[in-house]
Amino acid sequence: MSEARNPVKPESENLPRLVVLLHWLLAASVFFLFVSSWWMLSLPLPSDEFTYRELPFQLHKNIGITLFVAVITMAAMRVRSLLRQTSSPQGWLQRLAVVDHILLYTLLTVCCLSGYMSSSYSGWTTTVWWLVDIPAWSAENDDLNILFSEVHLWSCWALLGLLLLHIGAAIYHGIGNDGAIDKIFRLR
Repeated sequence: MSEARNPVKPESENLPRLVVLLHWLLAASVFFLFVSSWWMLSLPLPSDEFTYRELPFQLHKNIGITLFVAVITMAAMRVRSLLRQTSSPQGWLQRLAVVDHILLYTLLTVCCLSGYMSSSYSGWTTTVWWLVDIPAWSAENDDLNILFSEVHLWSCWALLGLLLLHIGAAIYHGIGNDGAIDKIFRLR
């Protein structure tokens, strides 16, 4: 009876180690970015006496850029995996999981790109891990900075809602002990 609820998954259904590591890197990064954004926005505006605000913003941007690269890598791996499958996902839960991941990757990408664009139009430079300056799209532009800041804000709120659904689904699979949650914890 427990075999029906907890079917043994073939080795080929385990996720590759890189996917599992990127998943948890994304999770930790997104958590940090949400927490750091609330903290850094509460700091006083920069002045001659208060220059320390630059460090948290630059760290936030660096993690966001790294997250963007990880998301693109994960999305490419997911597409490649879906293209190799011989059949489409069975059942509504599997189809919903595919839609969930597409929405997660899309919102993560929109959050990262809109944050970069807002920063680009803010007049502040973006330096990747304090090594390479990324050029701004143009000169400082308050209207475009505000536009991309709004896109960044609302896409991040949408992402937070979707992440709560994603975590709820993980809890559902964990309680159901259906083997789905095991894939993200097993390393080949």
